[in-house]
Amino acid sequence: MLTTKKKQNIIKKNQLHDKDTGSPEVQIAILSKRIDELASHLKEHKKDNHSRRGLIKMVADRRSHLKHLEKTDKERFMTQTKILKEA
Repeated sequence: MLTTKKKQNIIKKNQLHDKDTGSPEVQIAILSKRIDELASHLKEHKKDNHSRRGLIKMVADRRSHLKHLEKTDKERFMTQTKILKEA
């Protein structure tokens, strides 16, 4: 589970301006961190199907944010995909 401090650090790293908490970049970064944590949980608890469904929903949500970003601003999309590949 993402603590408040972890979430704030992710927001500070990815925000476009001081009060930015809802841009696609921030949302993608938060979803990516949650996906990573849930994936590690599922490696240990293989039969946790309820969490697996949540993981699939988060991946789909992140994918839709990326598609939106690709449609609206190709340059920001390319930057975001580079960040995701590095992580």
